Amino acid sequence: MLHTLAVENYRSLRNIVIPLGRLNVIQGPNGAGKSNLYKALRLLADTATGGIVSSLAREGGLHSTFWAGPEKLSRDMRAGRVPVQGTMRQEPVRLKLGFAGDNFGYAITMGLPAPSDSAFSLDPEIKRECIWLGPLCQPGSMLVDRHGPQVRARTEKGWQTLSEGLRLFESIFVQIADPQTAPEVLMLREMIRGWRFYDQLRTDADAPCRMPKLGTCTPVLDHDGSDLAAAIQTIIELGDPDAVATAIDEAFPGARVQIAKQSDGRFTIEFHQPGLLRPLNGAELSDGTLRFLLWLAALLTPRPPSMMVLNEPETSLHPDLIPALAQLIMSASEKTQVWVVTHSPALISALQNSPETKVIELMKELGQTHVNAAPAFSRPPWRWVE
Repeated sequence: MLHTLAVENYRSLRNIVIPLGRLNVIQGPNGAGKSNLYKALRLLADTATGGIVSSLAREGGLHSTFWAGPEKLSRDMRAGRVPVQGTMRQEPVRLKLGFAGDNFGYAITMGLPAPSDSAFSLDPEIKRECIWLGPLCQPGSMLVDRHGPQVRARTEKGWQTLSEGLRLFESIFVQIADPQTAPEVLMLREMIRGWRFYDQLRTDADAPCRMPKLGTCTPVLDHDGSDLAAAIQTIIELGDPDAVATAIDEAFPGARVQIAKQSDGRFTIEFHQPGLLRPLNGAELSDGTLRFLLWLAALLTPRPPSMMVLNEPETSLHPDLIPALAQLIMSASEKTQVWVVTHSPALISALQNSPETKVIELMKELGQTHVNAAPAFSRPPWRWVE
């Protein structure tokens, strides 16, 4: 489980350090920075798969993701006595992402390369990567330290150089995975690769989950929900069928769902409701009903990840379904760390029935995202390695 998330210079996240719990609810008005926080998590996940540079390219490149305000906001600027204006920069611009968890912490620093005639002169470079033991990065707790192309690891015999020629566009998770000299890299890589993000569960008329599809054992719902029928059948056979039945009955009293297997091996959803003489198939279900089934399949997974991130799960759901959705989320948080980014006061209220819920309210001042410092909030200690 992660206990701290830190981001610096990513869009509106100028300098933010957030304490985390088992169930984290991110709320705030439009434009407060919820999507930026979600995207920062996605970028951290991309470090373990080698996709962080391409992800930044899809956002317009590293330069466009940097904090667009001044390097420092003076007291007079904050008070409105003088206009917000830039000054001569004292430090190079860097995008920094990091977290601290139960055992290890990790941080990555990215920047632009030195000016050159190369056609790739705007490609981001990884300037620094660190893995440490415990909640705070300190010299005595450092386990793996990457500085540009060079990476070294702490061993029983002291610091050992693992490589002096790393590619500057790929993380150590992609290039270094030696279980003997750097087991921490391998452990963290597998943990991060297991994170799941759900924010594009399609329910439109042409959504793949509406159509019969060849079914195979599916313990993890795909990010777009295309294998919904197979995922539900896997939960029924290998997971908790009673939880499926209970969740359906709470959301749609008297209803039940089953998966029919056709002669050609394709699976199709059959949704039984009181008063109907036949079940409804996936193509006939409303957007809200289908979306609830998608969240059910994601949250009741028989293979829980270390972290699951849900972006606006209330979308397309009738308010009457919110309590049942909240119950699914709270149950999932007993086995995995959960993030919920939401606009729904009803969902936030329902999730607060769990003692594990930590509500993180974001606000924006002069273009910069802050955490609303409620009485229960305290900024955890954090230290970037320069």
